[in-house]
Amino acid sequence: MRSVNLHEAKTHLSELVGSAAAGEEIIIAKSGIAMARLVPLEKPEPRQPGLAKGKLTDAFFEPLSIEELDAWTQ
Repeated sequence: MRSVNLHEAKTHLSELVGSAAAGEEIIIAKSGIAMARLVPLEKPEPRQPGLAKGKLTDAFFEPLSIEELDAWTQ
């Protein structure tokens, strides 16, 4: 785990993001006090086509009521 100060993090953000994406954990500190942690994101699981097949009723395809439409625009 690497620790960098805030100024260095601002100056080298692209490099630090690349290091985090490669699996490194980076602590960002201000005046020697840890303020944030830069870590890699978990990779999302691939989507599985057809997961809802057979689970949707015909009501799913019916037009929305005026009340439901109004709720979307508020």
